[in-house]
Amino acid sequence: MAATRETLVGRALGGHAALGLLAGALLYVIALTGTLVVIHERWQRWEQPGVAEMATLSPDAAQAALRSALVQDEGKPRTTHFYVRLPSADLPRAVVTTDHGGWYLDTGGRIVARETHGWTEMVIGLHEYLHLPTTWGMMLVGMLGVVLAALCLTGVLAHPRIVRDAFRLRIRHDPQIARADWHNRLGVWTLPFVLAVTLTGGFIGLGSVGFGVLARAYAGGEIEKAYAPVFGREPPPDARPAPLPDISAALRVLRARVPDVTPTYVIVHDPGTRGQHVQVVAEHPHRLIYGETYRFDAAGRWHGPVGLAGGAIGQQAAASTYNLHFGNYGGPAVEIAYLSLGLALCVVTATGTTLWLCKRRRRGMGSHRLEAGWTAVTWGTPLALVATAWLRGALGPDAPLVAGFWGVAGAVLAAAVARPGLVRADTLRTTALGAACATGLGHALLLRPAEPAVLAIDAALVGLPLLALAGLKRFRSGPVAKPAPV
Repeated sequence: MAATRETLVGRALGGHAALGLLAGALLYVIALTGTLVVIHERWQRWEQPGVAEMATLSPDAAQAALRSALVQDEGKPRTTHFYVRLPSADLPRAVVTTDHGGWYLDTGGRIVARETHGWTEMVIGLHEYLHLPTTWGMMLVGMLGVVLAALCLTGVLAHPRIVRDAFRLRIRHDPQIARADWHNRLGVWTLPFVLAVTLTGGFIGLGSVGFGVLARAYAGGEIEKAYAPVFGREPPPDARPAPLPDISAALRVLRARVPDVTPTYVIVHDPGTRGQHVQVVAEHPHRLIYGETYRFDAAGRWHGPVGLAGGAIGQQAAASTYNLHFGNYGGPAVEIAYLSLGLALCVVTATGTTLWLCKRRRRGMGSHRLEAGWTAVTWGTPLALVATAWLRGALGPDAPLVAGFWGVAGAVLAAAVARPGLVRADTLRTTALGAACATGLGHALLLRPAEPAVLAIDAALVGLPLLALAGLKRFRSGPVAKPAPV
């Protein structure tokens, strides 16, 4: 009986450890992909270099883009929305999108290429909803954000000297002590950033679920009515046919009425019907909001702003959440800060679970499979991201990237579980970082991009892995037996 009880307890502990490893793995994947998503518009340019770029798109060219998109949609079901994305500093390209696809434009509003950044979209989807059904995935990611915020706070409370020792790094000691110091110090340095992005991420993920609940409870299941107090109400639909709206007039009116804002999107709702209307999203300088939405009728007549810039506090707070979470404010300096802090969060997440595994081993509860599994997560995830970039390059824009990512990541994890001795940290680490370096070098040599922003990504893909390999040399593969303060 005692032996049976011990076996049951051992299995329960093993199951508990596996669940802890799963939660840590998902947090790590979200942290890593979130770091990449900070510059997702630059990744779009990297994925599809050589497309016509411009600083601005004229109102007449934007109007021509609608006609160009209408030609592309011939023979297809009527689209419910037209989107014209205007050039910006991060993405100096004009794009027109319908329900059936997106296309890049030239300065005259003519279509020049299909928009095909499937790898970037795959990374965004992985970060936002883990490639699960959107509602469930965003809910899970939102809850994990709250969990990460709780881990940060409890980590600080569990280490009374953590702030006093914020600049104490024993990097010349045993690798395990150095790993613990990096985990603790980076945890302190990134604490304000982590709390900001996790709480805003939780708001974004769980907020969509909350609006769905409100819609079912108070708006007869119509999600648009639930969103209306924040993002504005939609006029009643009228499906009778009508000519396309005059968005060039709307853009000119906006420029005359609010000259200090920068239009970023033109949205046409229910195009080609009498119920159609136009919205122009515009950035406000020196504001954290992602933009204000200005409303127009089909003739381009002014109907006023929604209120994201000057409305209720709740509206302004909701409109500020997205930029605060993704770092879309303040220009390149903020981007670099978010990238650096995001990478630091990846280190904190990875080393936290590694230290936990070390503690288990010191207590006689070590598991080679758990340790190899965590190695598969920390280095198999970036390897899978690089592998899908190669898959995108080899098979084109319609390559099965989601299946490719989970296939590679799952294969590495399965190998770690089945044959733990084959998945060594130093080997997998060198493979992943070497693959990233080869990707940047190959991209630059084969595609020969001319855009400085694209070349900068290639340079980072080559240089950062080399720096990481040099910095990680001193850490021996796998947990060590020597105790270390955590």
